[in-house]
Amino acid sequence: MITGELRNKIDSLWETFWTGGITNPLSVIEQITYLMFVRDLDEVDNRRGKESLVLGLSYSSIFAGGNEQCKWSVFRDMAAPQMYEVVQNRVFPFIKGLHADKDSAYSRYMGDALFLIPTPQMLSKVVEQMDRIDWKDKDIRGDVYEYLLSKLSTSGTNGQFRTPRHIIRMMVELLDPKPQDTVCDPACGTSGFLVGAAEYVAGRYFDETFRNAENRRHYNSEMFTGYDMDRTMLRIGAMNMLSHGIENPRIEYKDSLSEQNTDTNKYSVILANPPFKGSLDADIVSPDLTKLVKTKKTELLFLALFLRSLRLGGRCACIVPDGVLFGSSKAHKAIRKAIIEDNCLQAVISMPSGVFKPYAGVSTAILVFTKTGNDGTGDVWFYDMQADGFSLDDKRQEVSENDIPDIVKRYADWRENGSESGEASRARTEKSFVVPKEEIVENDYDLSINKYKEIVYEKVDYPPTSEIMADLIASEAEIQKGLLELQAMLEEGLPGEDG
Repeated sequence: MITGELRNKIDSLWETFWTGGITNPLSVIEQITYLMFVRDLDEVDNRRGKESLVLGLSYSSIFAGGNEQCKWSVFRDMAAPQMYEVVQNRVFPFIKGLHADKDSAYSRYMGDALFLIPTPQMLSKVVEQMDRIDWKDKDIRGDVYEYLLSKLSTSGTNGQFRTPRHIIRMMVELLDPKPQDTVCDPACGTSGFLVGAAEYVAGRYFDETFRNAENRRHYNSEMFTGYDMDRTMLRIGAMNMLSHGIENPRIEYKDSLSEQNTDTNKYSVILANPPFKGSLDADIVSPDLTKLVKTKKTELLFLALFLRSLRLGGRCACIVPDGVLFGSSKAHKAIRKAIIEDNCLQAVISMPSGVFKPYAGVSTAILVFTKTGNDGTGDVWFYDMQADGFSLDDKRQEVSENDIPDIVKRYADWRENGSESGEASRARTEKSFVVPKEEIVENDYDLSINKYKEIVYEKVDYPPTSEIMADLIASEAEIQKGLLELQAMLEEGLPGEDG
């Protein structure tokens, strides 16, 4: 969330664009995003140079060959006229031509990028304002972009809203992607899940990923795939991936639910928060999906897509609205049955409704499952998340209560030890517990946690009715006494009152 001083800085930056004549909100967002990316390139280049030294690998700076002036750290100190000339005539052509591969995601979506800032003075002021923002916290980029989108008054109207970074990290940790995995988000937006997976793999499996030539090539070109239908999102997503060190991610313009998406048995990991609502042309939905679940509801069709797109043994962590867990329609039951009977459902994590505030108040859950192609579900692990480290109101301020570390720890125990883990013996009055598949089947494949959680009601002893009545009468008498005293004072006249 953008709050306090940071929010004021972003508002001031926004005002600079508007007073400078750029009044189209989308143009403002794109110009800020390009400059964020240029700034990131400088930092990424320095970081990768240092990493190459550690790994003993040769590294050629992306600014080599006479492009040193394109570094943010260089042109930001120039006088306004010189800075403007460099950014307009050197920096923008440079970033648009970064990839020699014209078929790369980056080249496709940066090809029509335009530099629109009209004057040297305005550019100098914008660069100065952006330099006052501390970009070290990687969450800030996503938060800033989300806040800028909120100014369009369209955030969330199509069921799309940014997944909080800490929720992404939790879901990535639950799946534990490895350097050999192939990761897909069929509704990638700004590539938050893909970036989260890339950071996790690079952090936890650094040597295995980068000291092995094949794994390094896989990480940079084949490991990550994302689809979206918004070119602005795709442009942001491609820049986001590149600024996090992914040289050539597969970020493509594609309607994931249509026949143009033929992905089948392809990915080993799917991480997603697909749209829960919005327009859907039922005529173009892939028949492969409607065979499994005949519906127009995007949240159900995306679950069918995940099952089709995963290879055998592939695993998925996805966010769904609560209605998916207990909906009574034929389509709802069909998709739950397919996940439970034909595959392996491992976990259902119920999240509080405030997780996506202020952009949406919908109650959601995370499903974790593995594609098996046949029966595989045994006991299912449930967790009742009550806090995620932030207040559950529109302000979303940081708080001490946070179930996420506990979720990751308990699920790891369950995943690794199964019936031998401590989770298997937990009572259903606790935050986490397991439910046998047979019980879920008996309940029409209902996956809502309240169906299985036991509530402990504390016995409260109340005094006898006669005692309560006596107290009420005594209180009433006190009130009447006070009113009579006040009335007497008014009739006699208050001290100092004339006549």
